[in-house]
Amino acid sequence: MAAVGTRDGKTFRQTHFFLTSLRTTPETLLQLVRDRWSIESWQWIRDTQLDEDAHRYRGNGAGAMATLRTAALNLLRLAGYQSIRAGMQAVTHDITALLAMATRKPEPSSS
Repeated sequence: MAAVGTRDGKTFRQTHFFLTSLRTTPETLLQLVRDRWSIESWQWIRDTQLDEDAHRYRGNGAGAMATLRTAALNLLRLAGYQSIRAGMQAVTHDITALLAMATRKPEPSSS
């Protein structure tokens, strides 16, 4: 599987190899890997942008804070921010923008 993108203004291309004993088609295996990395990329964003792994909430606090962080990330995505960092920087000190994001009506789905 090849990963292509831009990081710190530089284009990169990485090839990842996977070894498994799972008996399946290449297409199914590729989908399984993509699904797994989709989850990992969200975890990476949550930790690097929100420092989630450093928090030591206990009891209901952990679940409540995780829910709030997920809501914040989803609001930034729905507001059109491709970069979570850029979105956070744009709205962190702007209560009007935060409220606008929280109260906007979702667009109807095309399905």
